[in-house]
Amino acid sequence: MPANAPPQSPSATANSSLHAVVADDFAAVNRTILDQLASRIPLVETIGQYIIESGGKRLRPLLVLLAARSLGYAGDRHVTLATLVEFMHTSTLLHDDVVDESHMRRGKATANDSWGNAPSVLVGDFLYSRSFQMMVEVGSMRIMEVLSQATCTIAEGEVQQLTNVGNPDTDEAAYFETIQGKTAMLFEAASHSGAILADATPEQEVALQHYGRYLGLAFQLIDDLLDYQGDAEAMGKNVGDDLAEGKPTLPLIQAMATGTPEQRTLIRRAIRQGGLDHLDEVLAIVHDTGALEYTRARAEEMADKALAQLDALPDSPYRDSMAHLARLAVDRQS
Repeated sequence: MPANAPPQSPSATANSSLHAVVADDFAAVNRTILDQLASRIPLVETIGQYIIESGGKRLRPLLVLLAARSLGYAGDRHVTLATLVEFMHTSTLLHDDVVDESHMRRGKATANDSWGNAPSVLVGDFLYSRSFQMMVEVGSMRIMEVLSQATCTIAEGEVQQLTNVGNPDTDEAAYFETIQGKTAMLFEAASHSGAILADATPEQEVALQHYGRYLGLAFQLIDDLLDYQGDAEAMGKNVGDDLAEGKPTLPLIQAMATGTPEQRTLIRRAIRQGGLDHLDEVLAIVHDTGALEYTRARAEEMADKALAQLDALPDSPYRDSMAHLARLAVDRQS
């Protein structure tokens, strides 16, 4: 890597096993991220760099790189594409933390906690706008179609999640519709757009689109499971945050479906009220009802579906990394 390459957090380094096969590409993405953060307004760069460098696995840009390379792409536009996908993701993080009134992400203070809501929202808008500038640079109308549709779907998913807050009548179908929009959609768009850039066959394009979708669902399911059994230090957030916000995620939905009337009543009350007054009782219920095992089983089902899509790709180290990523989705602890 060149001497002037930007510093990387341990979780984002290209030397990890996940990033090793695209190490040079990933280093180029990191350089492009900092280049594209340039603004005549210092606060834009300050907040943008803070959230970009605050950790995270950078899985969405990784998917772009792996998808394109797995199909033999030999150009350099995948770096721009991967960068803009990361900007799209980062902008949603800035907006989400404001909506959720979050104070910690990845073990650090959120941008809104440090600078306030208005700057965080506006810098999120800047990153979204910059991502669309880079879409034009990529120069593919089909990719623009996929990504612009994704932005609408993601926004709808976030609004749907907001309307579900405090609603204990949210069922499993509504939950999956929400996480498909707010989380899985950008995973899907990342792998799908990488396939398009590499001139995939129709079969390969659909396979990579679905791979990203199922991978994103698996990741969100494990995120929601870890909220009730994870390690706060490893996750960089507090156990029970979803309950505190009144979010009816799958562990709670399943616990209500299989628990006793008394258990169901307590969870319904906890969702309506939000907060952590009932955290200990809810933790006991989701363990006793097998709701966490059920959630993990659904995540493993999604990971298996993601793995099955890779049969459409030729053998390569890139395909192997995508397979590893699908397994990691359900094995991680943060």
